[in-house]
This record gives sequence, structure tokens and C-alpha cells, in this order.
Amino acid sequence: MSVKPVFTSLAAAVAISLSANVNAADTSEWAKDTTSGETDAAMHLEPDLENGLDVYEVCSACHMPEGWGFTDGTFPQLAGQHRPVLIKQLADIRALNRDNPTMYPFALPESIGDEQALADVTAYIEKLPMNPENGKGEWAEGTPEFEQGKKLYEDNCVQCHGDHGQGDREKFYPRIEGQHYAYMLRQFEWIRDGKRRNANPDMVEQIKNFTDKDMAMVVNYVSRIPVDPKDLAPSADWTNPDFD
Repeated sequence: MSVKPVFTSLAAAVAISLSANVNAADTSEWAKDTTSGETDAAMHLEPDLENGLDVYEVCSACHMPEGWGFTDGTFPQLAGQHRPVLIKQLADIRALNRDNPTMYPFALPESIGDEQALADVTAYIEKLPMNPENGKGEWAEGTPEFEQGKKLYEDNCVQCHGDHGQGDREKFYPRIEGQHYAYMLRQFEWIRDGKRRNANPDMVEQIKNFTDKDMAMVVNYVSRIPVDPKDLAPSADWTNPDFD
């Protein structure tokens, strides 16, 4: 599969904008404690989107050229995710602060490059349009489980993840709207049960008493939060033109 960069004069403008946004990031104590020095270094580098596309070719084998992953949750949707979040997770995996044996060899510097590569590939991923048909849970709006999931979200998750799952790029809180249900459910369980070592301890404390049913209901609700159409691909049949 050949890759044809499509960014020309746009690259510089987008890179400047991204750099300005990320440099303002507030690295909380949690973030500092669970990252290597690569996180801060990468966030202060100006992204090169053309190199980001080249680096992303490695990632696309699992996350797909569109960055959508799989609705069955095998791999998460990366498209549209906040760049600081992506940088932090990549750096954590490389530093063995987050256990991900499948991804680890592909995230290493010898596979994708140094801090500049992290800056570049995350800038590219953040600008990808999201899947308009993400994987959703089984309970539709109006069901008792949907409504209970909504209440659990409002009572426990809004402060960090926002009123519609938008997250907070300056505090490393991920965007969870539009993410696949099965992937979120697995990560939620791992965080609750202490299997994800780089999880925010505030979240671990917040959800420690969630039952499995509670988890399923709140994640079902999140998976069904509508994403702003401007952030979505025009259809589920959209293909990334950079990979034509």
C-alpha cells in the first residue's frame, strides 16, 4: 500500500496551531508521575504532519488507515483524540508505565522514531475525522439501563470527561465520545481492578465501587453520546485519501 502525503501549505498552519495549544498543557502531578521525559519533550516540538503520516503507516496496520480501530474493541479509535493524551499514552507504553505487549514493539523508538516522531504522528492522528458509526452498547436511549448509565456518568464522570465526553486536552483527560463500547468497557474494568498502571488515581478511587453492571451501563451511555458532525467522516464508507 503506497502512502501519498496530501498536506502542503496546510501543514505549517496546522502545526503552528497545534503547537500553541499543546504548549499550554497543564501537566498535573498524576501526569508527571506516570510519564517519561518524552511526554514534555514531544509536546514542545513543532509537528511535521508529513512525517506524522509516514510514522502513522506503522500504526495503521492495527488502527486502520482512518484511525478508527475496530468496533469490536480489539483496537481503539484514535482519530480525533487529543494530542497530549496520545503523546502521554505512547510515552507511557515506551517507558513501560502502561502494559500493552501488543503495541510495545511498534511504539519503540527503533520502530517509529524519537520524541519528534511522537509529536508528528499524534498531530496527524488528532486531525483524522472520526468514525460516524462507532461500536455501541446494547441499551438504546429510553431504556432503564441507558438512563441509569446517564445518571452514573453525570454523577461520576462529568468533572473530568466533560458533559459530552469531550475530555480535557490540558489535563490529559481523554476524549471518550465516539469511542468503541467494547474497548472502553475493557479499559474501565482494568482501571477499576488496578490492571492499568498509568490510570489516574482519582478515577480509580471514583469508580472502585462500580459493579460490572454499573460499568456496562455507563459505558453504554458514553458510546451513544452524539459526536459533533464537524468531527466525523462523511460516512462509514469514508477512506483515508492519504493511503490511496
